[in-house]
Amino acid sequence: MPSITITLLKGRSATEKKQIGDAIHESLVAAGVPAGDRFQRFIELELENFIYDKHYPDLGTARTDQFMQIEILFSVGRSVKIKRKILADLMIKLQDIQVSPNDVMVYFLETNWENWAFANGEQIHI
Repeated sequence: MPSITITLLKGRSATEKKQIGDAIHESLVAAGVPAGDRFQRFIELELENFIYDKHYPDLGTARTDQFMQIEILFSVGRSVKIKRKILADLMIKLQDIQVSPNDVMVYFLETNWENWAFANGEQIHI
């Protein structure tokens, strides 16, 4: 079960956020995540609360105010190949909705299966 956090500046419309969320979810589903397994949250910040370098690491074109961080938390076991597939698919889908890949930072976090309780405090994957 991936848990997705998208952090961005305030000002995106509900439609834009839905498109971003859809792009992320579709990329995960293409990599084997069940279609019904969608858990996303958007964290919108004021400019003074979202500090990021416009050029790190040596970007030729500066990041814009459309910059976002996408955190993908899922259980351990996905290969580098799968993570690269998710990233490649995601960049294509985001470009299709006019989001520049230059404005997207993605990071993967992994946790053991026993760290998930989907509902009722029950750990179903131990």
